[in-house]
Amino acid sequence: MSALARYYLHEGWQVSGSDSTESENTKKLESEGAEIVYNQNNTIIYDSEKEPTKNIDIIVYTEAMSPDNPEMLAARQSGIKMLNYFEALAEVANEYYLIAVSGTHGKTTTTAMLADILEEASYDPTLVVGSLRMKTGSNFRAGKSKYFIAEACEYKRDFLHLKPDVLVITNLEHEHVDYYKDLADVQNAFRELAEKVPEDGVVVTDLSQSSIKPVVEGLKCEVVDYREYLDIKRRLTQPGVYNQLNAAAAVAVATYLGLESETIKVALENFAGTKRRFEYKGDYNNAPIYEDYAHHPTEIKATISAARDKYPNSKLTVVFQPHTYSRTKTLFADFVVALSQADRIIMMPIYAAREENQGDVSSQQIVTELQKLDKEAIHFETPEAAALEIKETVSSDDVVIVMGAGNVTQISNQLI
Repeated sequence: MSALARYYLHEGWQVSGSDSTESENTKKLESEGAEIVYNQNNTIIYDSEKEPTKNIDIIVYTEAMSPDNPEMLAARQSGIKMLNYFEALAEVANEYYLIAVSGTHGKTTTTAMLADILEEASYDPTLVVGSLRMKTGSNFRAGKSKYFIAEACEYKRDFLHLKPDVLVITNLEHEHVDYYKDLADVQNAFRELAEKVPEDGVVVTDLSQSSIKPVVEGLKCEVVDYREYLDIKRRLTQPGVYNQLNAAAAVAVATYLGLESETIKVALENFAGTKRRFEYKGDYNNAPIYEDYAHHPTEIKATISAARDKYPNSKLTVVFQPHTYSRTKTLFADFVVALSQADRIIMMPIYAAREENQGDVSSQQIVTELQKLDKEAIHFETPEAAALEIKETVSSDDVVIVMGAGNVTQISNQLI
């Protein structure tokens, strides 16, 4: 949403909006010219006379908003044109030569890698990505060429508004379990997106994954296997095999576009990453502190594996906050297995996001199962308590990864 807001600001629109809490990102948006309120009680849509504000042309909303949120109700009652995020993004991006990066994992990093490569090649792309690039501190780039690179999330099939010329599918698993009933349901959505790619376009994906086959079988456009571009000895600043796979996908796209291999190599060697993707925050008591957005068991295992590669002799503490009750309940056993790969696990309460607590799953239940596996696991209700535990126990022999969504990010902020 903030990247789209930056696009509108760049194009000269007046941009106002709301959020439930102030953040580093909202403060930066305000400094860039956006007007932001922090109450979400409809004051941004209605004036003091309870009449719709006359100068609003479009209301853009995120699917993370509950339909009965007071501001959403006010928006619908106002009669003003409403678009969800992907509808609004599509109005912009579909006018370009669109490179859409989709998949269950690795979208943000692959998207940002592609941006760096096209920048290095002077292709001057426009970019919308799901995290702040470390290189620029922004999730938006205003380009002047025909190329537009966009991260494309599958939630509620919203990415079907996009019409990509190049489609990347990094990988496929059952995710967004509050919407998709099973893997086949996810595959159907990706198949529908892949069928939107024109005959002279391309789908770039990993053909070694069995989950990919029904998505790409029989497509009229070209299909490229990015595994053919995998080089595990490629120099990257980000550790882990999963980042090598992300890089392979980016290289496959860049090669398809005709970029020189040396240009690609230089861009990837200098790629600085994105916020909250194995992001080094600093040290506390000589223990490195990292942040990562991993909130699916596969992502957790990949991040832990990367940490093991980088710090093979250190004790690994993972502080984890699950994202949504439905995901935690459906993938409960997988979360236990993934988190058990750490030496110590500190659990935070589930981040509800758009959901209501039904009382049938909790972080404490994960702790209980981990303890049955003789793992060192503990639950804290607040970031302050978790941060205090780390302050009292870590040393130079430790590595800490603060992982997940929600207010878990406060912990690394309190440590650094």
